[in-house]
Amino acid sequence: MRGARILIVGAGGREHVIGWKLKTSSTPTNLFFAPGNGGTELIGENVPIGVMEIKKLLAFAKKQKIDLTIVGGEYALSEGIVDAFEKEDLRIFGPSKKASLLETDKAWSDAFMQRHNIPRPESELLNSFDAAVAYVKNTGAKNIVIKATGLAWGKGVFLPETQEEAEEALKRIFVDSEFGKAEEVLIQERIFGREVSIMAFCDGNTIVPMVPAQDHKRVNDGDRGPNTGGIGAFAPSKLSPKLSKEIYKTILVPTLKGMAKEGNPYKGVLYAGLMLTKAGPKVLEYNARFGDPEAQPVLTLLESDFLKIIDGCIKGKLTPEMVSFKRSFALCVVAAAHGYPGKFEKGKEILGLSNPMHPEVVIFQAGTKREGNKFVTDGGRVLGICATGKTMALARSAAYKIIGKQGVHFSGMHFRTDIGKS
Repeated sequence: MRGARILIVGAGGREHVIGWKLKTSSTPTNLFFAPGNGGTELIGENVPIGVMEIKKLLAFAKKQKIDLTIVGGEYALSEGIVDAFEKEDLRIFGPSKKASLLETDKAWSDAFMQRHNIPRPESELLNSFDAAVAYVKNTGAKNIVIKATGLAWGKGVFLPETQEEAEEALKRIFVDSEFGKAEEVLIQERIFGREVSIMAFCDGNTIVPMVPAQDHKRVNDGDRGPNTGGIGAFAPSKLSPKLSKEIYKTILVPTLKGMAKEGNPYKGVLYAGLMLTKAGPKVLEYNARFGDPEAQPVLTLLESDFLKIIDGCIKGKLTPEMVSFKRSFALCVVAAAHGYPGKFEKGKEILGLSNPMHPEVVIFQAGTKREGNKFVTDGGRVLGICATGKTMALARSAAYKIIGKQGVHFSGMHFRTDIGKS
């Protein structure tokens, strides 16, 4: 029997877990990863094509008779990969370029939320360095959040404590162009509460949420240190049925309906990063794809056939009954390279991957590559050690038991020790 030929675009831990989950489908699969990493090579074939090389990806999909393409990250979405594939009648899972503006343009996203009365922090869009500096002086640095409006590798958000810190952040955005040439910056009121990540499957008309997750952005224990692209995550995050209904009614459904009303029906995975404030849940940001590393614990808990869900989203036939999750807990601890999230080391041999693991532990590779019979570091976030358990305590114990010299390790490795800790 010919298996479904599936191309997964991306190179991180998210793409590894997507492929890993597809391998559990009732439909046999042949997986291709572009460009992939050391771990994806163990479950499929890596293809030396970058995520931004849309024409090459399209040509590969045609030549190899790919049945389905899944877009892992935001950069290919921002370049219109979905539009290009659909124009050639190729099946692809992800939102269109215009629908992806929810993530790729924070100014557009903020205006969209205003248009559709979706709860969010109060905000101001400023179009020059001087205007932004003056605004911060008037408002107070401790009361605001500064956001680069474009794609910023998860690092374009600043929570200054002083005017000097705020001005340094604005300099990085406007003067140094650290996150691409900037003509504007979004400054939001700083709101407080517990953060939660809600990802949902969408088919343009129907939206079905996954189990809530919580990620950790700051690099050090206790949420200290600089922001990262995500240094760990766990699921499910505590959310009452009442609050879940409120989020569905006031945020998820209005987002999907708003996109359809504006002529950009949203298909794929929608990610809403929320703050649970005293005044109710508010949207901090949208992502137009699975979060990374949130995808690891969430997909580990997914009980349904992942491929059938994707098929339902593409065909516009998604139903809530298609999506179910195990009544367990999962967490992902990210093992990072020395120096991350700044300049980091590469080329360090990863040891212990072949050691017997706990039966509830899976290691998803991210910043790795294979050199002969060994794996070496090749990125900032190197591994995602993911564990499940009947309780969060059991999942935590299983994950941390195999991290370090007694399990998996590499020179300069660092990780948080408080992921999933209450």
